[in-house]
Amino acid sequence: MTSQQIKDLTGQYIMNTYGRFPVAIDHGQGATLWDPEGKEYIDFTSGIGVTDLGYGYQPWVDAITTQAGKLGHVSNLFYTEPPAKLAEILCKRTGESCVFFANGGGEANEGMIKLARKYSFDKYGKGRATIITLNNSFHGRTITTLMATGQEVFHNYFFPFTEGFRYAAANDLTSLEAAAGDDVCAVMMELVQGEGGVLPLDVEYVQAVKKLCEEKDWLLLADEVQTGVGRTGTLFAFQQYGILPDVVSFAKGIAGGLPMSGIMANEKCRNVLGPGTHATTFGANPVCAAAGLVVQETLSDAFLEEVKAKGAYLRKGIEELNLPCFGKTRGMGLMIGIEVKEGYNKSEIANKLIENGLLVLTAGPGMRLLPPLVITKEEMDQGLAIMEKALG
Repeated sequence: MTSQQIKDLTGQYIMNTYGRFPVAIDHGQGATLWDPEGKEYIDFTSGIGVTDLGYGYQPWVDAITTQAGKLGHVSNLFYTEPPAKLAEILCKRTGESCVFFANGGGEANEGMIKLARKYSFDKYGKGRATIITLNNSFHGRTITTLMATGQEVFHNYFFPFTEGFRYAAANDLTSLEAAAGDDVCAVMMELVQGEGGVLPLDVEYVQAVKKLCEEKDWLLLADEVQTGVGRTGTLFAFQQYGILPDVVSFAKGIAGGLPMSGIMANEKCRNVLGPGTHATTFGANPVCAAAGLVVQETLSDAFLEEVKAKGAYLRKGIEELNLPCFGKTRGMGLMIGIEVKEGYNKSEIANKLIENGLLVLTAGPGMRLLPPLVITKEEMDQGLAIMEKALG
């Protein structure tokens, strides 16, 4: 099919819930994509942080093919090897105690919220279920995770929303303490606010929140849907903050492009969700888990150091271009935000870059770059050259 035929068919039969860019993608290799007509695009998006191993990565393709031929799905009423091995690796690499596998980021965060409320109910009874989240946060598209999101723009249309959330200013411990109360059971935060504009939290603030949670027996919930699985230069961002959260959610890059997510819990929380209290049909799917094992094999300590170096290289390159529409960069690893200066429109910038062959994202008030973790220096240089040509 041609690009136009794909767009027309999509418009006729798929709900119009996305503000799509006018590009159809046919195939890819590494961090480079092509449309059906053969136009080339350098990918600085990785499917919004999902395809961390890029496109056409042969060990990933082989693992999926082999597992699909052996066993595609059998349900969580039985045991299979791939998710057990993947859970072991995640626990040993993070210090967490156990894993629950799900399908997408919103579902993972729902599970994390359920765990926190049941932990408190089991110990204190009813009336202690409020979760504090941060202004400018984003936690998902379900009814509950929309309300957990600390952006008023998302609290519309779908009334009544799930109750039990209060909000505090990021990097402001006084604000968080003001939101406290006898009804609180947990604090939930992204260590880098992704949809809010790629805004890393301060290390001292996060450590102070962790200490406060320990004092009050609140659970510290880390939403690592976007920051996890190597994106920031460590397997999980919390490893750069010197803390071990009580519960961590993950998704996006965990299976390199297949739908998979989950939560990890520490020893204190490992038995909170017992049989019958939480479940999912497709979570821990063996094909997705086999893909996840390849991701873990690839994301060695040396590989993750390269992610940090690539992020530094790309940020330096963008700032040295000194483009009139861009200010400073921010972020961690290959999760990069770019300030858009006053008088310029982020959506217009994104469309101009895409027209010239560079796929980018927006977030909050600026631009967001999430390249595949395997991106090469040559592909980064191509992307920088497109920026200079299109925006200089």
